[in-house]
Amino acid sequence: MLIKNKDKFLLGSLLMIGFLGVLILMFLPLYGPNKENFLSYSDNIFNRLAKGSAYFIPKLQRDVQKYLGITFNLEINPRRPEDTPADTQRRIHFIKLLYEKQGASVEINEHTVKISGDLGQVLISALEDADNMYWNKGEFIRNKYEVQDEKRLFRQWHFTLGQLQKDYILKKKTVEAKIINSVLTKAIEPAYNFYKIEPQKLSEQAWLVLGMLLFYVVYTMWFGYSILLLFEGFGLSTKKAKIKKEV
Repeated sequence: MLIKNKDKFLLGSLLMIGFLGVLILMFLPLYGPNKENFLSYSDNIFNRLAKGSAYFIPKLQRDVQKYLGITFNLEINPRRPEDTPADTQRRIHFIKLLYEKQGASVEINEHTVKISGDLGQVLISALEDADNMYWNKGEFIRNKYEVQDEKRLFRQWHFTLGQLQKDYILKKKTVEAKIINSVLTKAIEPAYNFYKIEPQKLSEQAWLVLGMLLFYVVYTMWFGYSILLLFEGFGLSTKKAKIKKEV
C-alpha cells in the first residue's frame, strides 16, 4: 500500500483541501466595495499605498526654481521603430503643445524636432502637469492643452525630458541632468503610472496591511505543511535514515 502513515496523510489531505477552498474563495468577486477578487483587491490596496508614499512634487517645485534662466537647445528624433506616420505626427503635435505652452521655441524639420527654452520654466510646467495627474485631475491637462487624451500627451514629458537628460549627460552637465532625473523619477513616472488611483497613507490602512501580510505568511506555511504531511504519509521524509551497525 502506498500510504505508510494514515494519520499524517489524512491531516495533510485536510490541510490541502482547506488550502484549495481558500484559493477558490480568493478568486471569487467578494472583496471591497467594488466586489473584486482578492488578488485585484489587494493589488489595488498596495497601489494606493505606493502612490501615497510617492508624493515629492512640492519639494521638487521649490528645487527647480534655481534653474530659471538656464537655456537649452535640444534636437530629437520623435519617431519610434513601431510608429506609423500618424503616430509620429501625433507625437510631434503633443511635443509642440507641451513646449510652446510655456514659451519654448519648437522647430519641426523632416525627421527632427528642435526645442529651445528655459530649463527652469520647462521643469515648472512639467511639475504642474505632474501634480494634476497625480491627483487624477485629467481635465486640467485636457483644458490646458485642448486635447482629449491626457495620458498620451503627458507621456511626452517623459520622452522629451529623458532626451534632454541624455543631452546634458553627454555634455557632462551633471547638475542639470540630476534635477531632470529627479523630476522624471519622483514626479513624472509616479503621476503617469498611478493615474486614476486614489493615494492613501500607510497609517490609514495599517491594520489591514498587517493582516494581509500575516495572512500571506500563514497561507504560504499552510501549503508547505500540507505538502510535507502528504509526503510523510507516503513514507517520504527529509530526515536522514538511521545507519544500521553491523553486529
